[in-house]
Amino acid sequence: MEKAIIGKKVGMTQIFDEAGHVIPVTVIAAGPCTVVQKKTEEKDGYNAVQLGYEDVAERKLTKPELGHLKKAGDGVLKKTLKEFKLQDCDSLNVGDTVDCSVFAEGDRVDVTGISKGHGYAGVIKRWGAQRTPTSHGGGPVHRHAGSMGSSTDPSRIFKGKIGAGHMGVDQVTVLNLDIIKVDTELGVIAVRGAVPGPKGGVVYLRNSVINVKEKGAAAAESKNPQKASGRNPQKASARNA
Repeated sequence: MEKAIIGKKVGMTQIFDEAGHVIPVTVIAAGPCTVVQKKTEEKDGYNAVQLGYEDVAERKLTKPELGHLKKAGDGVLKKTLKEFKLQDCDSLNVGDTVDCSVFAEGDRVDVTGISKGHGYAGVIKRWGAQRTPTSHGGGPVHRHAGSMGSSTDPSRIFKGKIGAGHMGVDQVTVLNLDIIKVDTELGVIAVRGAVPGPKGGVVYLRNSVINVKEKGAAAAESKNPQKASGRNPQKASARNA
């Protein structure tokens, strides 16, 4: 079953497992979210649900936003909206509530958030560039980008060249994190490792797109019919010929 939820990053802490090992975790206040829109294959061309998170005052919403949210029911005013394409959208309807109980310990999730902003940064901090020589007339430009233009051909700088600029505030997704603990009373989920964004930043959790195989016979099983048969028919036909 595919699952998704919107939450807010609380911060990092650590949890001890049964063996006494320290597990660094990020605590996420996940949900409750409300299904504000449902898209279907017949009407929209694909199946998806739009979740709304965190209540907001009506005066802070525009008229188009109010009209969209009121379709989900009276009093459903949400600050953050996010659409998730899920295979089993039929089980969710407009107005339903999604909380952290949809996830369980051991689930693998992908966490998406907006990374921390670092302001305007130079090439050394932003890209890890090297300094210019610091002796014999290097001048006060040791942390500058230096010459990066070409000669007559192509007589320009190609797009994508590293340079100084705005660092951070990018959408970042961390893949395949496992859930260590789910507390339904507090409405929080503890995820192993770090997730993008500052404390209080909005994050999106959904099932991981990475398929982790368990150790054992199932992990060694091959989906290639030639390998599964233990014989390559092309080589067999060549030997018979």
